[in-house]
Amino acid sequence: MFRQKRIVQGETDAFVSDADSAQYVRARNLNIGYSNEVVVSDISFELRRGEAIALIGTNGSGKSTLLKTIVGLLPSLAGQLSVFGMPPGSNPRRVAYLGQFHASGFILPLRAVDVVRMGRFPLHGLLRRMGREDDEIVLSAMRAMGIEKLADSPLRFLSGGQQQRTYLAQVLAHQADLLILDEPAAGLDAGGRELYLRSIENELGRGASIVMATHDIQEEPALCNQVMLLARRVVALGTPQQVLTHDALLETFGIVVFGDQKHVHMLEASHGHDDKEHPGIAKL
Repeated sequence: MFRQKRIVQGETDAFVSDADSAQYVRARNLNIGYSNEVVVSDISFELRRGEAIALIGTNGSGKSTLLKTIVGLLPSLAGQLSVFGMPPGSNPRRVAYLGQFHASGFILPLRAVDVVRMGRFPLHGLLRRMGREDDEIVLSAMRAMGIEKLADSPLRFLSGGQQQRTYLAQVLAHQADLLILDEPAAGLDAGGRELYLRSIENELGRGASIVMATHDIQEEPALCNQVMLLARRVVALGTPQQVLTHDALLETFGIVVFGDQKHVHMLEASHGHDDKEHPGIAKL
C-alpha cells in the first residue's frame, strides 16, 4: 500500500501518494485564479518524465495563470496540484521558469553572460562561487542559443530577440527537471526559433519535462505529448492530433485560418448566422 502525505495549499488540502513522485506535475479538479476570482476551473492532467504539454489560447485565457500556479507564484484556489509529489514551489532546484517579463535586466547593469549564470543560482545560491563545470554549462547554453559572442554585451543594449535568446539560455543553464515556459518563442527571428526548437528537443531527450504556453499551433505542439486548449476554461485536452481540430480551435480563438497558398479559408464563430453547411460557423 502506498503511503500518503498531506499537502496544504492555501485553503486547499491535497493528499499525494508516494507513487505520485513518478509524476512531475499532477493536477486534479484544479481551480486557478487571483484572490477569489477563478480564471479557469476543473483542470486535470498529468505530466511525467520526458513529456511536454502545450497550453494554447488567447491572451487572458488562463495560460500564464496556470504556469504561475505550477511554479508556486500563485496559490491554487481549489482542487489538487503537486509538483514532484510536493506542493508547488517546494523544489526550486528542479524547476526552471521563464516568464514574460524580466525587469531585473533593466534595473541592474547586467551583461548577457551574467543573466545566463543566474540559471545556476538555484543550485548554488547567490553567494557560493561557481566552478569550471558551471562556466562550461553556461557557455554551452549560450552556444545552444547562438549568443556566445554577446557574452559581454550589456543586456539593455541587445535587441528583443537577443534578450529572449539570453533568457532561454538561462533556462537551459539551469539543467532543471521541469521547464515552465511562458511564450518562449516570443520575439525570436527564424534563426532563434530554430535554435530554440532544437534546444527543446534536446531537453526532452535528456529526460526533462516541459509545460509551455504558446500561441503556436504547429511547431511547438508537434514536440508535445499533450495539448491543452484554454479559453478561461479547458476547451480540449489530449494529443495534438486529437485536440488541434478546426472545431476546437474555433471554440478557443473564435477564428481559424486554414488551407494552402492558393486556397485560404477563414472561419469565425457565428453570431446568429444561419450556416447549414457549418452550423455555428460563418464563412468569410
